Amino acid sequence: MSSFGEELPPRSTSLREIAARAGTSHALLRYHFGSHEGVLAAMLVAQRAQDNDTLTRESATAGFAELVERVWELYTDPGRIARVRGFFLVAGIAAQEPEAFEDFTASLDDLGSLLTEVARRDGASEQEAALRVTVTIAALRGLLLQQVLTPGFHAEPALRLVLQLGSPPSQHLTQ
Repeated sequence: MSSFGEELPPRSTSLREIAARAGTSHALLRYHFGSHEGVLAAMLVAQRAQDNDTLTRESATAGFAELVERVWELYTDPGRIARVRGFFLVAGIAAQEPEAFEDFTASLDDLGSLLTEVARRDGASEQEAALRVTVTIAALRGLLLQQVLTPGFHAEPALRLVLQLGSPPSQHLTQ
């Protein structure tokens, strides 16, 4: 489905149109992915795997806060807005039909694993790293949703606050 590049096809695009653009048949797409949303989920999994590869390379020299800022920049790029909207569409459907979107749901942990590794490298304990990553990812997704739903919303001050919550590692979480 690389014929769509960084974009996802709009929900109004039929499976026939997606298949034609990808050079395959709509029956084959339906067989492998089940639905339009299944195709979107598969595309998101593949695109996010590429994003995570890029972020993994960048994580070699970045601290936790720097990497989180890079994640934010990546997903708030105006060229990715359709993809971010597609993510929330598929996430909402996956919440209602988890068994049909297991690959998508499983792929959500990939970014968390990378961020946990960097948080541990920055000196956080395993428990603190896991907590920091959980809160950070939840905040990023919430801020992204707010940005999608409210054009003109400026999330950067909230992002700065989220980054402050985890830095430096606090001792009381490990007791």
